[in-house]
Amino acid sequence: MNVIDGKDGSATRMAYLTLRDMILTGELPAGKKLKIEDLRTLLATGASPVREALSLLTSDMLVERIDQRGFRAAPASIANFDEILSLRCALDDKALRQSIAAATSVWEERLVLSHHRMNRTAANDPASFEDAHKMFHMTLLDNSGSPMLERFCSQLYDLNIRYRNLAADGPDYKKRDIPAEHQAILDAVIRRKADEASAALLNHYRRTGEYLMGQLTNL
Repeated sequence: MNVIDGKDGSATRMAYLTLRDMILTGELPAGKKLKIEDLRTLLATGASPVREALSLLTSDMLVERIDQRGFRAAPASIANFDEILSLRCALDDKALRQSIAAATSVWEERLVLSHHRMNRTAANDPASFEDAHKMFHMTLLDNSGSPMLERFCSQLYDLNIRYRNLAADGPDYKKRDIPAEHQAILDAVIRRKADEASAALLNHYRRTGEYLMGQLTNL
């Protein structure tokens, strides 16, 4: 994210982070029109920081321009989720394989630490779990040596969150042993088994995808 320095920059950053979280969690539903005046009141800030934040979120593909001056939260659909899932599987697979090929003990130590923090956060601070969960997944990929690839992977992770939050509301989703899935990915990476690690990661994504496709069909 590129936000200008100073007071206006701080206000823009606050607006950006708040609106981003509201979109990702569904507090601002997919497709909802985002009116500058309404958001000014909601965020207790000026029109300029809100407008700049919405422009940044447009670059993130979490907000769409609907005319020259209007915005809405990006719509959600089966087709959109299917595209996100397909791209995420392809790009994360590439980044993971490159990371394993260039594996070092330093990277492995960071990965083990991020996994430990994710598990500890899940048990002790569920409200902060999402940040720790993303850190684990991004650490899996951040040894790839391809900054642009890693940036795309991070963006796809964020685009997936709204859909994953929908899936997590269902009882069948909660029957999965997510910690075991994460452990299987980690174990394969530490043993530097690229094919096994990739299979475990893509299975992790696709199980969520299959469940969510059913959820979206029933909406």
